[in-house]
Amino acid sequence: MTSLAPSPVPVHRRLLPSLLLLLTVFGPISMDLYLPALPALTTELDAATSVAQLTITACLLGLAVGQLVAGPLSDRYGRRGILLVGVAAYVGVSLLCAISPTVELLVAARLVQGLAGGVGIVIAQAAGRDVYSGGALIRFYGRLTVVGGLAAVVGPMLGGVLSSIVDWRGLFVFLAVVGAGILLVTLFAFDETLPADRRTSGGFGQTARAYRTLVADRTFVGAVLNQGFMYAATFAYLAGATYVLQEIYGLTPLQYAAAFGLNSVGFMVFGYLSGRVAERWSVRGTLAAGVALTGLGSAGLLAAGLTPMPLWVVIMSLFALAGGVAVTSPPATTLALVRYPRIAGTASSLLGTVRFGFGAVAAPLVGLAGAASILPLGLVTVTATMLAAVSSLLVIAPRRASALAPDHSPAGETRTLENAH
Repeated sequence: MTSLAPSPVPVHRRLLPSLLLLLTVFGPISMDLYLPALPALTTELDAATSVAQLTITACLLGLAVGQLVAGPLSDRYGRRGILLVGVAAYVGVSLLCAISPTVELLVAARLVQGLAGGVGIVIAQAAGRDVYSGGALIRFYGRLTVVGGLAAVVGPMLGGVLSSIVDWRGLFVFLAVVGAGILLVTLFAFDETLPADRRTSGGFGQTARAYRTLVADRTFVGAVLNQGFMYAATFAYLAGATYVLQEIYGLTPLQYAAAFGLNSVGFMVFGYLSGRVAERWSVRGTLAAGVALTGLGSAGLLAAGLTPMPLWVVIMSLFALAGGVAVTSPPATTLALVRYPRIAGTASSLLGTVRFGFGAVAAPLVGLAGAASILPLGLVTVTATMLAAVSSLLVIAPRRASALAPDHSPAGETRTLENAH
């Protein structure tokens, strides 16, 4: 009897994982790509430096709010339609940024650009929950962390290269072209991942009930708060490292780029290893290990702020901080979303909003004492890490006997979480 060979996976389905990874970075890269051209933008638009910097804040705020809106909508109407609207809006508003005649219009356009970019982040996480489970889900979120770290490296570097060829307006045209490419790939490769029978209904009332369900779940709240405080430490690092390494330790821009690149590579490596370790060892244990590593790095920065330390101590502390945050991301994301396949978009939106919202609050705090001290960076990162550790207790301490089921493997952990509701 002749056995039939398995049907090959369609090309567009094989492209889906790569597309989801791409969607999670094209919003955040909007913040980083044009940073090298910010001084030129400020001069051309005759804007105050503080006002020009609002273009960054507006984009960051948009990324947070965009996720909060897109997540529940995708739970109700499906992922594909919401994603297409978001990417198309991103293309249009990027072109608006390119032709903005005033800094005020540019700030407004950047807010909308962030809103549209946030759609990609939340859909990527929610669609991943739609199509993956168990160890595959943990590995997927590990890859998201790796790609996020890659974007942090590529964004400023690519922006610097492009700035030598085009002006700041050309950078936004480039983002529009990238968005158009993603739109075409989405049309071809992104089939609906949330079937109609798994969608929510009931409008605003149902969304409010979903939010109440989420905030009543101590595991979800613990995982989300952990990531909020971890990203607060990350954004504090991003805001303060340039002043610490260049103003205090006298690194040249090239040397700073090398140090930043080292930390970003560490972020990617630790994010990849975290997904593998969490899959084979323990989701909660990996989360605790990441918090501990972040605490080690932040303690080193605090020590450097209290007494002079060699440059290598600061660099290694920053490396440990970035690596520890990367370790926490895959397990925390898995713990936050695995229980809620029907409202994965809503759950993902809260996770993303808290990440970027806490980061936006923490970033300005490192500059309160000016650029001549590491102490504010140390204080902010230590405080954020301590709060992340406290939040982790909500995740690590079981809330019911089922959390102590005999199957302690990571796949077993995720099954236990899925079956808990």
